[in-house]
Amino acid sequence: MNTYEHSVLLSPDKCIGCTTCVRHCPTEAIRIRDGRAVINQGRCIDCGECIRTCPQKAKKAVMGKLSDLDGYRWKIALPAPALYGQFENLDDVEYVLDGLLHIGFDDVYEVSQAAELLSAYTRAYLNTAGVKKPVISTACPAVARLISLRFPSLEENVLRLLPPIELAAKLAREKAQKEHPDLKPEEIGICFISPCPAKASYVKNGFGDYKSQVDVVIPITDVYFQLINAMGHSEVQGDLSASGRIGVGWATSGGEASALFNDSYLAADGIENVIRVLDQIENGNIAQMEFVELNACPGGCVGGVLTVQNPFIARARLHVLRRYMPVSRNSLPADETYIPADYFFEELPEYQPISQLSDSIAQSMRMMAEIQNLRKSLPGVDCAACGAPTCRAFAEDVVRGNASMDDCILCRVLPREEKRDDR
Repeated sequence: MNTYEHSVLLSPDKCIGCTTCVRHCPTEAIRIRDGRAVINQGRCIDCGECIRTCPQKAKKAVMGKLSDLDGYRWKIALPAPALYGQFENLDDVEYVLDGLLHIGFDDVYEVSQAAELLSAYTRAYLNTAGVKKPVISTACPAVARLISLRFPSLEENVLRLLPPIELAAKLAREKAQKEHPDLKPEEIGICFISPCPAKASYVKNGFGDYKSQVDVVIPITDVYFQLINAMGHSEVQGDLSASGRIGVGWATSGGEASALFNDSYLAADGIENVIRVLDQIENGNIAQMEFVELNACPGGCVGGVLTVQNPFIARARLHVLRRYMPVSRNSLPADETYIPADYFFEELPEYQPISQLSDSIAQSMRMMAEIQNLRKSLPGVDCAACGAPTCRAFAEDVVRGNASMDDCILCRVLPREEKRDDR
């Protein structure tokens, strides 16, 4: 039984069954049934590609709202570094942080600050004996879920440190309780301002055995215009920012990897590119390296579907903004040579084989043979008119009993000898 709570859902009244989402979904989680898209929740990784590509805007992200914080006595904002790239002519992140205070938050804690600490701890992690290389980052929740669904052999390569969002929530809560001893833990509300729906899913479901300390996740699109207004009518208090180039650099592809001061790394963005890299790592067809940074969104977090600005423009803005920042404002104490135990997570998400045909090996082999034979009789054009993304996926749907051969339009039109029998 699927208990994973998703943040990407369908609005059936807007869907016209055009198959655009079917052809772009990286895990083949979408089918067209009775003229409408249907999402297989067991395959969905909440990457947001369907939101990005749907011409009818029929896919939506289910997120929290600012009003969800009304029941908390002390409200803390965790701005993603991608937020800074949304604003034109921004020369100081203090304007953004001060704006967050003006729209109702009591305090801010930058995720970029936690990212700098995580970079320092990751450098120590890479030098630990017995760590399997390449180490794969789990900062992108869509990638982490993808590994749990499709690449279980790479679980030993996964970085076992908490992602920046979680480290920021943990440190922000500790800071609030230290500065305000009268606050009860349940009175502190922590709100992450997210560029993508995958992070909202992470907060809802946790990661393996770890439950998130973030209480609410709201999209950047929800606070952008409020911040524009607040930033234009307020005097900046100053001294709110506690991060530098390294932390803000995490917003773009390559930012996390380059912060490790290690040339033996790979950084890839865009979910299709991510899948290719994971395939190559799993098959041993990639050069040996220390670290792999993978981002489902093109360009990194600045390309999230819940951002406002074009990712290339946002990236250019961040490049200019970072020029005037110190390299880093967060580093490990000189005498600290270990990583705190509570910065690790113990268990990975449970492997859920999305391609498993049956619990019985013998039955799976029989079904696989049926799929291969059926595929040979199909046109092989991968037109998606049947509601499945490829002829191979359609053949599997038929064998599973989820589709009928009559769903293939070309099968009804083309004579058998004209179909490609070499597939």
